[in-house]
Amino acid sequence: MYLKGSKYNLKKRRRRRRTNPALIILLLALIGLVWYFNQYVVPPLTASALPAATPTANAEALVTEAQQQFQAGNLFRAISAYQQAILADPANAGLHVELARLQVLAGQAEAAETSARNGLILSPDNPRAHAVLGWALHSLGRSVDAEREFIEALTLDPDLAEAHAFYAELLADQQLFERAGDSSRRALELNPNLLEVRRARAYVLELTANYEEAALEYQAALRINDRIPSLHLGLGRTYWALEDIDAAIDEFNLADALNPLDPLPDAYIARIYLQNGEFAKAVQFAKKAAEDEPTNPRRYALWGVALYRNQQYNEAIEAFALAIHGGLTPNNQPVAGLALDYDVAEYYYMYGLALARARRCPEALPIFQAIIAGIPGHEIAQANAQAGMDICEQQAASPITPTPDPAATPTP
Repeated sequence: MYLKGSKYNLKKRRRRRRTNPALIILLLALIGLVWYFNQYVVPPLTASALPAATPTANAEALVTEAQQQFQAGNLFRAISAYQQAILADPANAGLHVELARLQVLAGQAEAAETSARNGLILSPDNPRAHAVLGWALHSLGRSVDAEREFIEALTLDPDLAEAHAFYAELLADQQLFERAGDSSRRALELNPNLLEVRRARAYVLELTANYEEAALEYQAALRINDRIPSLHLGLGRTYWALEDIDAAIDEFNLADALNPLDPLPDAYIARIYLQNGEFAKAVQFAKKAAEDEPTNPRRYALWGVALYRNQQYNEAIEAFALAIHGGLTPNNQPVAGLALDYDVAEYYYMYGLALARARRCPEALPIFQAIIAGIPGHEIAQANAQAGMDICEQQAASPITPTPDPAATPTP
């Protein structure tokens, strides 16, 4: 029912409201104020303030898995598990330190340094973090920095067995054998069941030529975990010193199987075969060592020695040239040359002799002259340089007459 004119008429005409400019300006000002407050006044929410995402894995479970993998000898799987545990619990300093420890054992010293420093950021007075950082730095050849970390660790905890063990290895490398022995024995008193303690004691005994005792300590360490490459390398070196060559090669092969990218097992085996006169085998393993570490000039130098001994002079020249002069590998990887000094004299005179035997005396003579002038106190190098110059003089006195090529002779 429609009642026109009634107060109940539902079709009333709406009155048009006029726009208020002042109100619009006020609203725009309020919007701008809110934007400025959110952008510059209220601090952005940190990751910890945001709602936590559903974890993909439980940190404790991952730590348990890492420990089980390590006990089972699966070093690299243990490292991976610790890395995942850190993603689940990044503020746990102990996880970073334990990861660093395993990375040193796996030969990943640079990564270990980073992990240990991450642990120290979270816990600056953690003695174990300082000790493991020092161990990583020592592995990288930074002895001064490493010693500072060991001293800090022992200041914080004088009875930390790991710190004594790591420090013992550094002292042994510095030929401070009495102090190294004291540190390694102290570590053994504090914790004889720790792998690093047995390893350090073995290393000190090895460097002091107590090879039979060193072998026993390396074996004790391997009973704790028999899949640590560095322990097999140490035991292999000890067997080599004891002239148990087969056992040494077995240990180096085990180390290579556990860490195929490490050049040391192949380099050690190459040197054993050189020593035993098995030059073809030496060539094989020296080449593998160079392939494992293609930017290290010493790997090419060892390969050159093996090739020279196997009378492959032209191939030896190529390897020595890369080691001594530097350059690019076939894969365009840079190699820095080895400057002449007493430590690398063998490579220089063998390079010169290979050139001389290949009748390339114009290249050989500068090498011999550099040896004579540069390392006068090295008797073996001097004798070989003089022998090489004699070869070149003989060649100059009786040059080879080229044999005519019948195919090049004109037909009458």
